[in-house]
Amino acid sequence: MDLSKLKHLRLFRFHLNSVVSKCLFLLVMAFIIRTLSLPNSIAAAGVAKNHEFELLKEEFGNVNMKFLEVPQIVWGLNNQKIAFARSCLTARMLNRSLLMPSLSASLFYKEIDQLQPISFDKVFQFEKFNSLCNGFVQLSRFSDPRNQSGVIELHKGSGRKWTLERDLDQLKEFSKQDYETIRIIGKNPFLWHDHWPVSDYAKVFECLVLVDEISKEADKVVSKIRELGSKQKVLSSNRAPYVAIHMRIEKDWIIHCKKLEQRLNLSDICSSKEEIMTRVANLRALRPPTILYLAVADELLEDDSILNGWKGGMHPVDKKRLGFIEMYKKHSYLIQAAIDYQVCLRANVFVGNSYSTFSSLVVLDRNRRMMKMGACGIDERWPSYAYNLKGDSGGPRLWMTNFSDSSLRAISYGSNNVSC
Repeated sequence: MDLSKLKHLRLFRFHLNSVVSKCLFLLVMAFIIRTLSLPNSIAAAGVAKNHEFELLKEEFGNVNMKFLEVPQIVWGLNNQKIAFARSCLTARMLNRSLLMPSLSASLFYKEIDQLQPISFDKVFQFEKFNSLCNGFVQLSRFSDPRNQSGVIELHKGSGRKWTLERDLDQLKEFSKQDYETIRIIGKNPFLWHDHWPVSDYAKVFECLVLVDEISKEADKVVSKIRELGSKQKVLSSNRAPYVAIHMRIEKDWIIHCKKLEQRLNLSDICSSKEEIMTRVANLRALRPPTILYLAVADELLEDDSILNGWKGGMHPVDKKRLGFIEMYKKHSYLIQAAIDYQVCLRANVFVGNSYSTFSSLVVLDRNRRMMKMGACGIDERWPSYAYNLKGDSGGPRLWMTNFSDSSLRAISYGSNNVSC
């Protein structure tokens, strides 16, 4: 072989060996660096995981959450709201999250097969509730518990021997249970013993926001009432507010209030249509011309003349006269009541019966807004009155919720104490 060619071949082999060596060297160095940095990567991943864990704790309070399950909630809208609030406060006392209960859409509450259960989140906003009540009470879904078999049953006591003290002792005892879920079986939460102040209930009620579909239906009714009021104002050149009157004159109420008057030896619970009309006419806050929205449960109303006989300057309307009867009929009884509740809540003036749960919670809601402004007395924006109690000049008595009361019992079962 030519000497020059042999020399070039040797140089090429040397160069090749040099390149391979460099590549091998770089690979080894990369491996060493990666190995040395691996503990830091693992540590960083651990920090990230811990950070995620802390975020979960902040969001849910405790990743090892425990739950409370209650029976299906029944009766009227506001009885169900009280039962729901009582369930939430029971869960809070047990340091648990309440599993989202079923409400009852049906008017019937005695026939178990006709209760027509409806999910809570079909009526109220689930996420909104947890956002507004964050840090106070919490609602969970039934998919949240991990151990579906980790359940212990709590039998709620009943009868005269089951006292407030015994009920409280039972709850304290079960607060020590380590089961993932406590399932309460027995009677409706509305009838449970009450261990919490009015202010705690008010906080839960404040977190209950209707779903948009129901709220928009209420908007239509309120807009129509205010439209009629604006027309009256143009005709008279005077202010024409709208007054909402919760007229408890349906057949189921008459039976209930008569029995209640006999049992309590009182005569100021029931009110006839004529008495309501007379007291509303003497209401000082009312300045005719005024639109009167009459909130009644049409299915139980036997008197079809509720729009007749009102004093001049008062213009009574109901669902039918407003043209919304078909809109109401397409909804269940629970949703109809929720719409009426909003119409009464937004009125310039509200007049109801102090022994009605519906009226009581409307007034609580209206007064809560006033109390936030430090008011306790007549407020021209949200005054409320009880027509079953005689006030000044023969009108209905001014009605204020007592937020300092240690129990919601008065609101649950009615009261003639209507001062704050």
